[in-house]
Amino acid sequence: MDKLLLGRYIPGDSWVHRLDPRTKLIASFYYIGIVFLANNWQTYLMMFVATLFMIWLSGIKIGFFLKGVRPLILFTVVLQVLFVRGGTVYWHWGWLWITEFGLINGAFIFVRFVLIIFMSTLLTLSTQPLSLADAVESLLKPLRVIRVPVTELALVLQIALRFVPTLMDQTTKIMNAQRARGVDFGEGNIFQQMKAVVPLLIPLFVSSFTTADELATAMEARGYQGGDDRTKYRILRYHRRDWVAAGGMLVLTGLLLLLRA
Repeated sequence: MDKLLLGRYIPGDSWVHRLDPRTKLIASFYYIGIVFLANNWQTYLMMFVATLFMIWLSGIKIGFFLKGVRPLILFTVVLQVLFVRGGTVYWHWGWLWITEFGLINGAFIFVRFVLIIFMSTLLTLSTQPLSLADAVESLLKPLRVIRVPVTELALVLQIALRFVPTLMDQTTKIMNAQRARGVDFGEGNIFQQMKAVVPLLIPLFVSSFTTADELATAMEARGYQGGDDRTKYRILRYHRRDWVAAGGMLVLTGLLLLLRA
């Protein structure tokens, strides 16, 4: 549970940390989109270099990013290697194949997943959840014309991001308490392990509803009122570094199109 990075923020004063959250959010989605344009080792290498450069600019240790990759290594590689056919056949048993195209496709899919995970992790680790929610609200403002409750959606996102680490910490405490009582979560087959997780669900749900009720009471006691008339403590403004980041994304796209096979 301590490996979950969603909603966690690492304080810093790097160039990436100082970017406007709207810039980082748009750039992250844009980057995820252009990752699918890569189709050879030159383009993937360039994307990797660009990603590592952005991680270096953030000042965050690479170990945080590697934590999010491990759960996907086995799934992505095995799925592509065993089920994609073509080229030289290296191994065959029943409906399972290991072929040249399967290995190449598995490697490309794995690299693509790693790049996407790195970029999404960089977004969450370098951006405060409150700032991220403000960015979403700001970007969705045009939808107010068709009466979309943008403010309420941003509040829900803000609360969800804020309490994901809290719920994970509570889950870890419950698991430690269960282990102290003799429960082994890693013993037996997959069905026995799933059955061992059931005792976690009831106390976790009770804790979640208790936290939600306390939060609602605290907001009512402080007179919270949603709506467009609320003022903002954090004013979002674009700076020169944001335009530099946007220009860098355009240059990266141009190079990517140039190196495509």
